[in-house]
Amino acid sequence: MATNYDAIIIGAGHNGLVTAAYLAKAGYRVLVLERRDLVGGCCVTEELWPGFKVSTAAYVNSLLRPEIIRDLDLKSYGFEMLPRSPSSFTPYQDGRYLMMGPDQQMTLKEIAKFSTRDAENYPKYEAMLTRVADFLEPMLVQTPPDPFSNRIGDLWKVAKTGWGFRGLGRDVATDAVEIMTGAAKPILDRWFESDELKATIATDAVIGAFAPPSHPGTAYVLFHHVMGECNGVRGVWGYVRGGMGTISNSIASAAKKHGAEIRTKAEVGRILVKGGAVVGVALKDGTEFRAPRVVSGADANVTFVKLMEAKELPPDFLAAVKRIDYASATVKINVAVSEPPQFKCLPGQGIGPQHHGTMHVCPSMDYIERAYDDAKYGKTATNPMLECTMATALDSTLAPPGQHILSMFIQYAPYELKGTTWDVERDKFADRCFDILEEYAPGFKASVLHRMVIAPPDMERLWGITGGNIMQGAMNLSSMASFRPVAGYANYRTPVRGLYMCGAATHPGGGVMGACGLNAAREILRDG
Repeated sequence: MATNYDAIIIGAGHNGLVTAAYLAKAGYRVLVLERRDLVGGCCVTEELWPGFKVSTAAYVNSLLRPEIIRDLDLKSYGFEMLPRSPSSFTPYQDGRYLMMGPDQQMTLKEIAKFSTRDAENYPKYEAMLTRVADFLEPMLVQTPPDPFSNRIGDLWKVAKTGWGFRGLGRDVATDAVEIMTGAAKPILDRWFESDELKATIATDAVIGAFAPPSHPGTAYVLFHHVMGECNGVRGVWGYVRGGMGTISNSIASAAKKHGAEIRTKAEVGRILVKGGAVVGVALKDGTEFRAPRVVSGADANVTFVKLMEAKELPPDFLAAVKRIDYASATVKINVAVSEPPQFKCLPGQGIGPQHHGTMHVCPSMDYIERAYDDAKYGKTATNPMLECTMATALDSTLAPPGQHILSMFIQYAPYELKGTTWDVERDKFADRCFDILEEYAPGFKASVLHRMVIAPPDMERLWGITGGNIMQGAMNLSSMASFRPVAGYANYRTPVRGLYMCGAATHPGGGVMGACGLNAAREILRDG
């Protein structure tokens, strides 16, 4: 059994697999070690119940970088996107509904049902976001500079970014600053008057965040919906044929083709350091593997607190790591159903356009704010915000004939509950979510065949993400770009020579982008 490698990757999440594939393609002898019995981290497909193939965590895609798809030839390994149209459906109790995207004429006609002014403003709003995206998106695949460094390369990057920012012009630059630093609510209030439209858009601003639309930082999360693409069409989100695990499996196949070795059921227990440099890793069972480069796809808390000894790290660095915010208030419920939910506002049978995209239960901006208020005080939301998707509307391979998988992504329910525990509240909260959906789609509860409820502590247990934070740490300005994971170490390197990071804890953060893994691989290869 070989024990010596050029590089060892901790964790076979999609970012770790991307790093492994690029390093192997460059000729490195690479070993990937994964704690679970399958690759993918939070980007997996699992047969939870006979015949039902479920995207257990991540459930839709748009952000996976096109250069990764091209460089690793992922389509030859089964990667295929299924664009969603319409992309969004929001039902209301008064019998109305709002469908959106990507067909602009349909979207404007739908918005006009609630406000003709909003229908006029919506294309201008989208154009504003696109202008900002044209400036910011290239930075996703660039290593952030250290603005406090005296290195020529860092100073050049800072100057280049500043010059590009100046080139936006005053109006677009102002929009860019607000999007990067501000709250979603004031932006939406300025552009639109219909609460129904604002609430539907605002759901994009809070997914995965422990924050309501009125909090600074949510505008940047909102902005992500225009940054990706599906089959070359910008801003379109889709399902992946075979589930999200197809992404991870295709990257793993590319890595293996180039010689990478991937071992599952191999949990790393310690990063081995000698003389300030990494020398390898030890598994929980004591097995050791040696390499002059170790790359962690885990978050900063796991990497530096759980897998290393404090004496191996500078005290100020370790203190900064321990300040990272891992607050989480997201619950995922995977549901197998005998038939699609049929909404009172759009009655019918079988699959309709309302089932293609995200089905929102979120009637107003205040509804989101009140749901957050409950979580803020340590309670599960009395009236949680529901985002439901049914990939089987477009991919019949995921469930038995006529049956479906409903993915419910829910805000807000905190990791730590006041006066109770998740063991007590888990099923109660899921029942409440089902009751709410039943109000909009009578008969839903009777259609449920199976369910899997994943609360924040479950996410931590299943996928090793601290606090159940799906982004591996908060995504606000103080923890992004040059400050992610901590200031001075945004270049994928660490205080330990040969130890790198490649997961969502690094720039540009969470989401199934692969950009973190791509950027890390580039820096590792640069070091040689």
